[in-house]
Amino acid sequence: MIKIWSMKKNEDAAAKKKPKTSAAQIRVQKDLTELDLPSTMKTHFPDPADLLNFTLTITPDEGMYRGGAFVFSFVINTNYPHEPPKVKCTQTIYHPNVDLEGNVCLNILREDWKPVLNLNSVMVGLQYLFLEPNADDPLNKEAAEELRKNREQFIYNVKNSMRGGNIKGVHCEHAPQSPYSSHALELWHVVAATWVAHSLEGAK
Repeated sequence: MIKIWSMKKNEDAAAKKKPKTSAAQIRVQKDLTELDLPSTMKTHFPDPADLLNFTLTITPDEGMYRGGAFVFSFVINTNYPHEPPKVKCTQTIYHPNVDLEGNVCLNILREDWKPVLNLNSVMVGLQYLFLEPNADDPLNKEAAEELRKNREQFIYNVKNSMRGGNIKGVHCEHAPQSPYSSHALELWHVVAATWVAHSLEGAK
């Protein structure tokens, strides 16, 4: 009887030490199970036990930012979903809706956030910014002005920034190519090399 009582005390003590799952964690778990992301978006959890802090990598396969890989950090506080997640780009990139500190201009992360929205909504919204940059609601005003007035120059700046170049004195971080685009580039090199080899043979 004493042994059983002792075991019960130990179980009670263990239960008290075990942290309670917060309402935010429960909601995040639900959001994650309902994620419906394309192959161009991947989540990563540095600590699998911590669902409130993770990263999202977007690798656009179309549009001006095609071939890049852009990483965003997600920090979710205990008031979620009554408050939106805090989202920042971890790289210095050239984009009208992302400033040099990584802050993101996305309406559902600000005034249009509602508790019925979920993480999938935010992630899809972020991807859309790379497919259709919005010059009318900018954080990087110079980039927005370039997009409005000289689209070709803007596209050149985007490609240069993704290679780690300097745009008007600002060094942008190299956005490594996605596996898809790297594979395509490698395939192109193979095709080009084969074509050159055949051309040389025909010239003999």
